[in-house]
Amino acid sequence: MLNNMDEIQKLSKDQMDMAMESFGSMAKGFQAIASEMADYQKKSFEESSAAMEKLASSKSLDKAFEAQADYAKTAYEGFVGEMTKIGEMVTDMSKEAYKPYEGLMSKVGK
Repeated sequence: MLNNMDEIQKLSKDQMDMAMESFGSMAKGFQAIASEMADYQKKSFEESSAAMEKLASSKSLDKAFEAQADYAKTAYEGFVGEMTKIGEMVTDMSKEAYKPYEGLMSKVGK
């Protein structure tokens, strides 16, 4: 399979290149996820602040309960949507990180 030292060195270099490419893809993916989470946290904070203002300015108990229910529904839907988006980003990041290794077994088998 591997007949001489040159082939071993080339294989080692190829593997290191694949690992570096994979790590680069993962780093970019984690940066994108961190940015998305920061944006979501900012948006969530702004929405909760607005909901608290609305709750505090309610004239009746019914309006306060309505404001709280609206906020809870909006917050839940936003959270589920954001987690779905983050899940998709993690899946895409994993696929990108795996790409350099796709042809590894075919190279080793030759």
